[in-house]
This record gives sequence, structure tokens and C-alpha cells, in this order.
Amino acid sequence: MNIYEHSLFTVFSQFGLLYSVRVFPNAAVAGPGFYAIVKFYSSRDAQRAQKACDGKPLFQTSPVKVRLGTRHKALQHQAFALNSSRCQELANYYFGFNGWSKRIVKLQELSGLEDAALAVPMQKRNPQFFCAVEVVLPAYGCTSPGVGISEEPLPQLEEGQPSFLTKRKTAQKLAFQAALSDAFQKLTIVVLESGRIAVEYRPTEEDLDARSEEELQNLIQVGCFPSSQSSQREEECLSDFSLEEEDLKLCGLH
Repeated sequence: MNIYEHSLFTVFSQFGLLYSVRVFPNAAVAGPGFYAIVKFYSSRDAQRAQKACDGKPLFQTSPVKVRLGTRHKALQHQAFALNSSRCQELANYYFGFNGWSKRIVKLQELSGLEDAALAVPMQKRNPQFFCAVEVVLPAYGCTSPGVGISEEPLPQLEEGQPSFLTKRKTAQKLAFQAALSDAFQKLTIVVLESGRIAVEYRPTEEDLDARSEEELQNLIQVGCFPSSQSSQREEECLSDFSLEEEDLKLCGLH
């Protein structure tokens, strides 16, 4: 983030949580100068910022023009899911760091079932994982489940390339991130004019019908390891999980 982006971030973040701030130089025909694209998570916050900042000097002496952006008609009906990092950023902003929690219900390896029958070595199987999580909002009495599956292609490894273990950890991480994002997509956050927040859980048609943790544990019972070794195997993998998810543990995630 350069000095201009940092200055704009400081100004506009007073009106709400920002998704991104990007600064670009003007086209040659427009003369020297810059323009910026500031994205808010909330359209209401963007409207407040536009009204308050338009025609006023922000961090410089000359006034600036602030306009609300519009989407192309072809994109109006396309909804893109936020990734897990963005979801957690939103949760921390609206609920506070201690106002919500995430927990892994199930982390199961799916890869190698057919290959195991054919006696294919584990190092030659594409790592594939299933992950089920829960996002819990205690103050709202709300729990949202999410699931995700990921697979990491495993080409012929050469010297200097990521090891099989690294690929396996990456597949675990991606499955967890997909499950966390899926859980957040089912939560609707409503910010009232008074500043109070309401939360509604809206499950999709494909969701499981209010299954308990025990039922979910019994739903996926596939893997390359005996069931007696499954939980120990998962805990060992996650305890060494250092790919930007330092807090990823089987129990007590936050």
C-alpha cells in the first residue's frame, strides 16, 4: 500500500469496513494526477462516505470528486462468494474478535481410495480432503455449518519442487478455507440504522438437515487409515499446520 492508498484508507475507513483501496495514474489525455477505486463491504457505508467527502479536500489542499460506482448490467445478477479471509475480517468487524468462533467438526482424507485397492503408493496420489466446520455466534444463538472439498494435483515431483507433505497440507488448508467460506455464506448480517446488528441463518437446499456432530462424524467414513488412527492422524497434521493458518487446530478454534 503506497502513501496515497494509505491516506485514502485512513479517510474512508471512518465510514465503514473497506474491502480494498486502489490508486491509479490518470490517462495521458486527462493530464497529471490520480484516481482511486475504493470498495466498501456495505453500500450504505459507501453512500455515507460519498456524501461526506464529495467536493472536499481529504488529505490534500484541493477538493476531490467522489462518485458512487455502478456495475455493468451483465454483472448485476452474479454473486461471488467471499473467501475465508474476507469472511473472518467481516466477522471480527461486526461481532468483535471474541464474539464468534469457528470449529472443525470433521477433517477427512478422501484421496487414494481407488488407488489403495490398486496398491498405488501414497506419494503418487493427489491429496484430497473433506472438511466440515461450524461458525458459532453465541450472542445471537446462531450456528452455521459449512463443508468444503479440495484436491491438490500431484505431478511428477522433481528436485526443488514442493514435497508430497507440503501438497497434503495445502489440500487440508484449502478444504478448511472452502468449508469456512461456505458456512459464512449462509449468514445474513443486517445492520440497522441504530447501529444494532441482526443475524439470520439461511441454509441452502443442499445443506444437511440439522445433523448433529455425531451424525456428521458418521456420514463420511472413508480414508486410507483405520478409524482408530483417524483422529490421531488428523491432530498430528493440524498441529504442524503452518501455512498461514496458525490457529488451525481440531478443537477450540477462534
